[in-house]
Amino acid sequence: MKSIISRSRIAEFARFAIVGVAATVLHYAVYYVLLSWVNPSLAYTIGYAVSFVCNYVLSSLFTFRVRMSVRRAFAFMMSHILNYIIGIALLNIFILAGVNERLAPLPVFVLVVPVNFILVRFALKSKKIEKEEK
Repeated sequence: MKSIISRSRIAEFARFAIVGVAATVLHYAVYYVLLSWVNPSLAYTIGYAVSFVCNYVLSSLFTFRVRMSVRRAFAFMMSHILNYIIGIALLNIFILAGVNERLAPLPVFVLVVPVNFILVRFALKSKKIEKEEK
């Protein structure tokens, strides 16, 4: 019986999960440390920026195994703008709802990961970008 999802797609998602966990841990660590000095939104933003750079490099080289380029970096950045907006909004909603600010990013991460996978995969593996780079 033929599998609905290819092995390569499953492997790609597994690599995405590894990179995603690493980027999320980095993001949360930066957030947690900075929270002692700055407000939660700024700590989240700085953590996101640090994580973003790491995530782009690892997503390109390891997860999706594509060449890094200015076009891909731009597409990756554009996909992350939406992800950042959703994340920062959810963070503030959770904090306003009474979730401890040190723990508020955790449910945010759970909610934004599926959206992030779809957006990042599209950004890095877009057929249009691949054709334009050839």
